[in-house]
Formats: sequence, C-alpha cells, structure tokens
Amino acid sequence: MTADDTTGGTAAEGAPAAPEPGAGLWSLAGRWRGVGAAVGILALTRLVQLAMLLWLGAATQDGVGLRGRLLVWDAGWFLRVAVNGYPHGYTYSVDGSMEGNGLAFFPLYPMLIRAVAALGVEPPTAAIAVSWLASIGAAVALHLLGTSLYANLRGSSPTTGRRAGWALVAICCAAPVSVVLSMAYSESLFLALVTGMLVAAHRRVWWAAGLLGLCAALTRPTGVAAALALAVAALLELRRPDARRRWRPVAAALVALAGVPAFLGWVGWRVGDATAWFRIQSAGWGTSFDYGRSTVAFVGRTLSTGEGWVAVSVALLLLVALAAAGVALAGRPWLPLAVYGVVAMALVYGQAGFYHSKPRLLLPVLLTLLPAVIAAARARPRVAVLAITAWAAFGLWYGAYLVVVWPYTL
Repeated sequence: MTADDTTGGTAAEGAPAAPEPGAGLWSLAGRWRGVGAAVGILALTRLVQLAMLLWLGAATQDGVGLRGRLLVWDAGWFLRVAVNGYPHGYTYSVDGSMEGNGLAFFPLYPMLIRAVAALGVEPPTAAIAVSWLASIGAAVALHLLGTSLYANLRGSSPTTGRRAGWALVAICCAAPVSVVLSMAYSESLFLALVTGMLVAAHRRVWWAAGLLGLCAALTRPTGVAAALALAVAALLELRRPDARRRWRPVAAALVALAGVPAFLGWVGWRVGDATAWFRIQSAGWGTSFDYGRSTVAFVGRTLSTGEGWVAVSVALLLLVALAAAGVALAGRPWLPLAVYGVVAMALVYGQAGFYHSKPRLLLPVLLTLLPAVIAAARARPRVAVLAITAWAAFGLWYGAYLVVVWPYTL
C-alpha cells in the first residue's frame, strides 16, 4: 500500500505515509514507556499551569482559591445541567428579553459529571475529575496519533513517529488557553474523543472510530467537523481495491454524523422550535454564523488601533493559526485530519461571538500544530526541547493570566 492510498493523492515531502501492514501502533508508540512519557509531559504542563495560577492568584489577592478558578464561567453551566438537568424551554429576563440557558451545552460532559457524582463525589469535584481524566486520555490519544501519522515519515529515523507523538502532546497541552484542560470545561473531553477517533480511523478500527466520533459530536458542536472527517476517511477506505467489509467504515461515518443533528433536533423538540439551539446561542452569547465578517472586523480594528494587549494578542494568535494551517495544508497531511481542521477552523472564524473565546475553540484544531510537530520530530532533541519549553513558558502563563487577571470569560 502506498501513501496515495491514505492521503488520496501523491504524498509531498514531509507528508505522513500510510501505516505499514503489521506495524503495531502500540510498539511504534513505545508501549507503556512511550505512553507513560506522554502522560508525564501532560502532568508537567498541568503542574506548571497550576503553579502559575497560584502565583498570579497570590499577586491579585482577590480571595478566589485555585479550585474556584477551575470552576468559573462555563463550568457553572455544565454543573447546572449535570445537577438540575436541562430546562424545558426558553429563559427570559425580567424585561422579557430571551437569555441563554443550559440547552446551549452539549450533553456528554454533564452526563459524565452526573455519573461520577452518583458515586458520592461532590458535583464540582466530579466536574474537575472528569476533565483531568479526559486530559490523560487526550495525552495518550495525541501521542498515538502523532506516532501513527509520522512513524513512516520520509527521510526520518525509526523513532521519528514516537518523537512526533510526544511533540504533539507537549505543543498542544502547553498552547495558549490550554488552561481549560485543567478546568471544568469540555475541551479536554472533546480533544480526547476527536483525537481518539482520528487514531482509530487512521488504523482502520472502524467500530471505535464511529463510537468515538459519535461521542465527540455529543460533546461540542464542532463534533460535526470530526464527523465529516470520519466520512472522508470512510470514502478513502472505499476507494481501496483491497478493502473488505466496506459497510464498516460507512456505518462508522453515519453513526458519527448523526450526533450533532440528534442533539439539535432533541433541543428543538423539547422547546417546540426547530431553531431553538441557535436562538439560545444567539441570545445568551451573541453566537451566530456570519461567514467571518465579525472576525475580520475584529482583527482589522484591533491591529489598527492597538486597543488592549489581550485583544491584540488574540488577533495575532488568530493570524498565526491561519498561517500555520496554511503551512500544514501545503505539506498535504492525511486528508481526514485536514478536513477536520479546515471545517473546525471555518466554524471558529466564521462565527460571531466573544473574540477572547476563539483561542480556546482553536485548541482542539490539531491542523495548526502539525508544522511545529514535524519540525520538533526532525530536530535534534535538545533543540526541540528548548523550542517547546519557550512555547510552553508563554502558553501556560498566557492561559493562567486570562483566568486570574483577565475579567472576561474564556
């Protein structure tokens, strides 16, 4: 099997080759030692992040403890859904205007919080525990994905795939706003599920890919991008002349594609309005799809006026992410991963809403990380470690600052 069978075209220099038959991913990833190193990288980033939260919190002297900082903003919404369930209709303020409510939040993360709380754990603690456990799953999945994609990278050593996996873990878990991986947010769960889905699809384990894709689609609305990526992977599999049991990739894709419409349809049925989820999003958070007009306006206005360093930094991060995605696409990555990244970025850049939430929404978009991952995998270990450490120093501090000092929601 050639790289053309996996990517759908002629592989470019630096593009991942198809997994060789019989090449076990567990062995390529370094078995328990390799996976343990990935979890250790995650633990190091989380410990440094928590230390920064404590340091900045001590400087502000606002009386909010570390646990309280991990339970702010969206965490409260998830906890209300987990404890009280979903409301039965719209919510209105005293002046009669519509407000946001828990129906805006997808169900899997609150369901897991409720399940852990049923074991006798306080719901806030359960929410943090689910997020932290999901972060561990995300680290393992990121390492396996990097290894699977780049184990046969042209012109590289046999250990390049393993190093790519570790680099993907470090770069993702130390990214700006990766602080949400420690908070009672759904990003860690979504990252674990979508990355696991991509690993399963790349290794052609279709039942796992379909299940993980469905779970991702029930975690965040960008799960639709993951489902489309799985559909592309299924189409590539159907093109293979030696493919067997062709119904399996098709079934996996259909299961994943059903997730987001199923939840949106359920919200519409519960409220009695087919557009209910979209109306709640718009009323509560100003979220609507305007094809990027508000994003372009924000970036242009911010870079021309320079008003507020956080706004400027967000604008620059949005531009850097676009540039990184362009470089990644020029290298012709695995097509399903490219489709997931492009669709997810289109959803983030194309929607109106809080501009300071966009870096958080970009965190699970793995496409933007690929150029740095390839460079780190091919570089000398000392150079790669120093470069990633510099990236982590900024990213971990930046996220801690936004949680402790920045007064607005992420």
